[in-house]
Amino acid sequence: MAAAWEALITRPARPWSRVAVGVNACVDVILSGVKLLQALGLDPGDGKDHAVLNSRKDLKEAFIHFMQKGAAAERFFSDAETFDHIAGAASEYPGAQLYVGGNAALIGQKLATNPNLKILLCGPVGPKLHELLDDNVIVPPESMQETDEFHLILEYQAGEEWGQLRAPNANRFIFSHDLSNGAMNMLEVFVSSLDEFQPDLVVLSGLHMMEGQSREVREKRLLEAVTSISDIPTDIPIHLELASMTDQDLMSKIMYQVFPLVNSVGLNEQELLFLTQSASGPHASLASWNGVPDVGIVSDILFWILKKHGRTMDKASDLTRIHFHTLAYHILATVDGYWGNQIAAVAAGARVAGTQACATETIDTDRVFLKAPLEFVTSHTEAPSKISLNPGDPVAQWHREGISFHFTPVLVCKDPIRTVGLGDAISAEGLLYSELYP
Repeated sequence: MAAAWEALITRPARPWSRVAVGVNACVDVILSGVKLLQALGLDPGDGKDHAVLNSRKDLKEAFIHFMQKGAAAERFFSDAETFDHIAGAASEYPGAQLYVGGNAALIGQKLATNPNLKILLCGPVGPKLHELLDDNVIVPPESMQETDEFHLILEYQAGEEWGQLRAPNANRFIFSHDLSNGAMNMLEVFVSSLDEFQPDLVVLSGLHMMEGQSREVREKRLLEAVTSISDIPTDIPIHLELASMTDQDLMSKIMYQVFPLVNSVGLNEQELLFLTQSASGPHASLASWNGVPDVGIVSDILFWILKKHGRTMDKASDLTRIHFHTLAYHILATVDGYWGNQIAAVAAGARVAGTQACATETIDTDRVFLKAPLEFVTSHTEAPSKISLNPGDPVAQWHREGISFHFTPVLVCKDPIRTVGLGDAISAEGLLYSELYP
């Protein structure tokens, strides 16, 4: 199958040359959670969840609470001074790994590996992040700040013990005191720098970071964001990358206010289900996915988004493309007549999922497996067609009322080395091979 993909992955006739990316960026500090808490002089004890962390004690209790369950979580740390001290201890801890973080910075970093592309990154870039970024990434001076925004990622392994505590499986607990990304402070800088940079593609992410704000602040900021995005010249396509969210009101507002202003959206199975739940779309009563997301259900929701919020006959919307990714497969859904090279784009996204997770240059067939269904129906609301996968021709296609679907399975890495930023890499790679018709 890997060889069949290679044959399909051809460069677009009119590739991008200048891409502007914004606006969330940070430094991810990845280390052992237990070791950091021990280094801070904390002892094991009882777990307790805290919606906001106000002290080291809160941090310890929340970490224990989630480690006990083996569940992932992300929390805001309110006290700046204490957070700075913890972040300093974490980044200097032996064995701590510092990486580029934030969807925009990760997408910029991935695109920058292509020598023919010029990349502009706007976001809160401190000295450490600037040092980690590829030389090909241009950061405007207004985007630089004196200190970095650190996100601390406390990992624990399956079966790891601390006192009476034992983790049932491996996972991570993330926390930060990140005011700049939370308020999307760099959005106006980003939009104003486009004039000089003259990009032929804009990639936007970070809207999900506003969840940390009060509803009042958030609604005001979202309206300002909509105004800023509207100021981007209409001949420059915009791709919006979504990320994990828990606030239905914010998700619904993004769909109604931001989707019509962008040409393309990238999302995963959690974000897709949350979208339809937030706006009472098809299959909204489904509480969660059971195993590999059903292709017919995913296809119905993608169809609904493009029909209801995309550029169809009676809609004043620019949205014509959605790149959906889940562990087992990817789907690229496009309104007919706007995009080309979809087969190559969806195949390239699936290829990078296998190579980046395994940290290999090419797909290593001994280290990957197929998790996608080999047969599926394309809808549960319309008369569906049944599709059987052929590994020799790994991109399946179907059409529905002026919308085309391109599906490909993923060769999933058996023992992933690093999963942070995988969705961002998939979307970046898919965009790299996509072509927008003039």
